[in-house]
Amino acid sequence: MFELEIEVQNPQGFHMRPAQKVLSLANQFQAEITIWKDDRSFNAKNILGLLQLVAHQGSRLTIRASGEDAEAAVRALADLVQRGFDEMPD
Repeated sequence: MFELEIEVQNPQGFHMRPAQKVLSLANQFQAEITIWKDDRSFNAKNILGLLQLVAHQGSRLTIRASGEDAEAAVRALADLVQRGFDEMPD
């Protein structure tokens, strides 16, 4: 298992577009991936689960994965979160 803690950067927080981006990226990996906020976990490969994740700017998320490409999956998703889901103004 591999995990990283990351802070939501974009002012809009986690909403439909970021959920779709997370889902698309997560599905590129074989690993089982969960995103934790507080004491709740959300399957990164399930859009309905992701849409229940309420995370505003500054929220702390833990991305965990297990499987052969777990580290690569976590690092890629953490990078996406850190980039503000590519929604940050230049």
